[in-house]
Amino acid sequence: MSACSDNVAPVDGNHKEKKDESEQGKEKNQNKKNEETDKEKSETSVEKPTEPKYSVNQKNWSIEPIKGDTNEKVVLLTIDDAPDKYAVDMAKTLKELDAGAIFFVNGIYLDSQEGKKALKKIHDMGFLIGNHTYSHAYLPDLSEGEQRKEIEKVSEMVEQVIGEKPKFFRAPNGANTDSTRKIADEQGMILMNWSYGYDYFEPYMDAEKLTKAMVTGKAPEIDIPYSLLKPGANLLMHDREWTSKALSDIVRGLRDKGYKTVDPHLIKTK
Repeated sequence: MSACSDNVAPVDGNHKEKKDESEQGKEKNQNKKNEETDKEKSETSVEKPTEPKYSVNQKNWSIEPIKGDTNEKVVLLTIDDAPDKYAVDMAKTLKELDAGAIFFVNGIYLDSQEGKKALKKIHDMGFLIGNHTYSHAYLPDLSEGEQRKEIEKVSEMVEQVIGEKPKFFRAPNGANTDSTRKIADEQGMILMNWSYGYDYFEPYMDAEKLTKAMVTGKAPEIDIPYSLLKPGANLLMHDREWTSKALSDIVRGLRDKGYKTVDPHLIKTK
């Protein structure tokens, strides 16, 4: 019996040691998971300001301080036609630079699960989502009913993906109508066009040339030899390969000129 006891005891002891090691391993794994979760939260979570500091000037579409003590030397970054092929990469670039932006989406890119996942990623990284119509139609050619479908459908699609409707509306080609103004107002969205943007002109479908144009505000190849860059400039860019490549240099170049990229969460909405 004693021999059997001697044999049993070490087995029990080894079992306990293995159990302790197993528990330690589980604890280490759990700690690792917690660290990864915390890291993921820190990368995606955004502390949204509660008090607006800027508003959109509806006459020239610039971003203006609400109070005199707010920094006026800012620019707003906006990305249209998202999320097509490069929007997520562009969002990652901006996230690394701690630069805010509004991504204006077309509903046609949300018809697929891939598009919905891309939109969710962009939103989860802290970027605001704007409405850019369903099919990028030229709205003045449409009836009021057709315009309403183009706009309301996107708001509904966005809400289904991120849990909230867009707060900003940008008409394709900047072509607003009395109907779009009324519909956007009913939907609680602020109209927004832009100060300048060049990446849809052929001479600037090149990262280096686009960077220079966006940072200087000049585009001599399309008869803009003077600078449109000024405090509050609302900068238009698109989900395009050359824009994605140029984005980091554009942000750094503007900052070198003393401009800060405004946090869109600080812009007054309805």
